[in-house]
Amino acid sequence: MNIPDLLALNARKFPDQEALITPECRLDWASLHEQSLLLAAHLRTAYGISPQDRVALFMPNGYAWVLGYFAVLNLGAVVVPINARLAPAELDYILRDCGASLVLGCAEQYLTLAPLLSESRPGLNLDDLTKLLPHWTRKHTLEAIEPSAPCTLLYTSGTTGKPKGVLFNHINLLTVANTTAVEMDVRPDSRLLHMMPLTHSAPLHVFLLGGTYVGAAHIVLPEFTPTLLLDTVERERTTHFFGAPVAYLLTAQQPDIAQRDLSSMTCWVYGGGPLSAEQVELIRQRMGTEQLFCVYGLTEAGPSGSLMKPAEHKIKAGSIGCRGALHTELRLIDDAGHPIAGEGTGQIQIRTAATMLGYWNKPEATAECLHADGWLNSGDVARRDADGYYWVLARKKELIISGGVNIYPREIESALEQHPAIAEVAVIGVPHAEWGETVKACVVLREPLDDCAQILRTYLQPLLADYKIPRLFSQHSALPRNANGKVMKHQL
Repeated sequence: MNIPDLLALNARKFPDQEALITPECRLDWASLHEQSLLLAAHLRTAYGISPQDRVALFMPNGYAWVLGYFAVLNLGAVVVPINARLAPAELDYILRDCGASLVLGCAEQYLTLAPLLSESRPGLNLDDLTKLLPHWTRKHTLEAIEPSAPCTLLYTSGTTGKPKGVLFNHINLLTVANTTAVEMDVRPDSRLLHMMPLTHSAPLHVFLLGGTYVGAAHIVLPEFTPTLLLDTVERERTTHFFGAPVAYLLTAQQPDIAQRDLSSMTCWVYGGGPLSAEQVELIRQRMGTEQLFCVYGLTEAGPSGSLMKPAEHKIKAGSIGCRGALHTELRLIDDAGHPIAGEGTGQIQIRTAATMLGYWNKPEATAECLHADGWLNSGDVARRDADGYYWVLARKKELIISGGVNIYPREIESALEQHPAIAEVAVIGVPHAEWGETVKACVVLREPLDDCAQILRTYLQPLLADYKIPRLFSQHSALPRNANGKVMKHQL
């Protein structure tokens, strides 16, 4: 089976059941399928889009985004989702790198997009599909699509530099979808709320495809705000939500949250970063839920990885769980590449059928992280405790080596997060003439602190070894984050 086959199957099985709810429309599965075929036919006849052509999506979440996504896949072409908030230079880099034949956008993005379009790379404004669709007809039978054919080119978020294109086929993505449906109990009567950008792998592959896998309804909104989240859960009686940790922390702080009816929710999923034990307890109490799921994974793995279910949060909150999700294996390796048994610290490796085909036009980069036996280097350093639970300590590239000693930023961040004056913190290494690197903490304060650095150093003394305590502190109004909520430490 491929993804267009799955969409067609849902149209036959659940023709009148809600499939897509957005501010612009409410579509059942039969209508979503038919409209995606009409758009696909238009892309073929008007723009000559053929199998394996790359077609970019540059627009926010919504009706047009979902329809464009399925339409491109119907043609056997490769869809290239691009974050709608990118600057012109960032967008230009991705369009050139992937060799896009066409860009699907909306009016709001055309100010950024228009100067980058040409005769060889035109654009199509999908701002008013309700007026466009009646003028399109299906004139051609679409070619059969092999499940092994490439279908999605998803660019990494670029938290450490230039993004790389990650190429997937239908088998990869349906593996992720199956994992979601089984592990998170997604059923045909489930209602999935999408507020994180669909240009990232977890919202797109885990949730949009995970729900489509069983015929669940998708409630798709263009942005996240805590109030909009609470309003939509109550109005649409949603059951599943995925968000970055910051989305949960902001929602938990809403003054009227105790009066909100969130009883329909069976699965609150967070990923893209950790939540401390204290943060988990805050969310559980304020949102009145025991249904927190933690997911950890890499874009390159689909993004498959580990899963921690609600009951485990009571004893291991802050970790990423003790096992790979369905279809997925996890292990630790040392610097020589040898597996680590039992307790220990090393790099996480992942092996799954969801793993990418490779980086787009970057065979050397692919070979550096993806091994012949299927194990994928995560670039994350983690500690495995006596119970087998993994605790992420740092990105391998973010590891701080000061005076020859390894220092893990996450350990310091976790300690600082417990201080009542700190709202957010990111720990980085900065060059030092004698030690190689020294530790710097970038903090966002809830309230002003006189002599902030000294107060925080004193606070950390009973919690951390002296060499781990930051020598430098800087105060920020907010930490720089990408659209998926990850802190961009390279900017700091």
